[in-house]
This record gives sequence, structure tokens and C-alpha cells, in this order.
Amino acid sequence: MTVFLVTFLVMLVVVGIMAIGVIFGRKAIKGSCGGASNGNCVCVEKCDRKKRQEARMM
Repeated sequence: MTVFLVTFLVMLVVVGIMAIGVIFGRKAIKGSCGGASNGNCVCVEKCDRKKRQEARMM
């Protein structure tokens, strides 16, 4: 039971630190495809949002 409580508290602290980082960093959490700042996607297949964006540009 002690191992469970220690593990739970450690996970709670880690999640709390991540939440504080997101709140003060003001940056959205993004995936590998959405995080590209230059518009190039590293995904093998383009996501629907990227396809719509490219269709509007044409």
C-alpha cells in the first residue's frame, strides 16, 4: 500500500508541475504534425486539416 501511495503522490506532483508549466508558458501542446512552425509536415499521410489548408491556398 505504501508503494501505491508514493507512486500516486509522485504522479500527482508531476501532473501539477506540467499544468503549471502550461499555464505560465501559454503555449498550446501540439503533436508532431501541428507543431511545425514552417508549415512542413513530418507525417507520412497528411491530416485532414492540412489537406483543407492546402486546398484553400490553390
